[in-house]
Amino acid sequence: MSEPIAIRTIAAGDLDQLLALYVHLNPDDSPPPENGISATTWRTIQASPHIRHLGAYAGTALLACCHIVLIPNLTRGCRPYGVIENVVTHRDHRGQGLATRLLHAALDHAWAHGAYKVVLTTSRRDEATLRFYQRAGFDRFEKQAFIARAPH
Repeated sequence: MSEPIAIRTIAAGDLDQLLALYVHLNPDDSPPPENGISATTWRTIQASPHIRHLGAYAGTALLACCHIVLIPNLTRGCRPYGVIENVVTHRDHRGQGLATRLLHAALDHAWAHGAYKVVLTTSRRDEATLRFYQRAGFDRFEKQAFIARAPH
């Protein structure tokens, strides 16, 4: 029998597992810096009341994650809005519904904190991925996103 999956906030001590999981998100990404920047950034993230990293765990093993940021807002009755990013499941654990459970947990978190909407961004263009996000409750046609990147 396989171990039950728990969805919970990623613990401060799970940074190494989180960074290892991100390799499955962007395999061509540069490795995290070894000069303490990742740990410093993680402490900043952990201290923010607006950011939550959620993980799908089998025991202590982190199998999938996403993060949601709730952004304070002066419109819509001062209700925040959420942004979900970095949705990834370890290659060996895909197709088990882990990401769907994480996305639903992120949405539940947003709604519990009064968010009026949640935006999810993805760089994926394949139809299977886009349909996956639609099945998870996201409308790909309601808004258009534009991206600006810092000059090199």
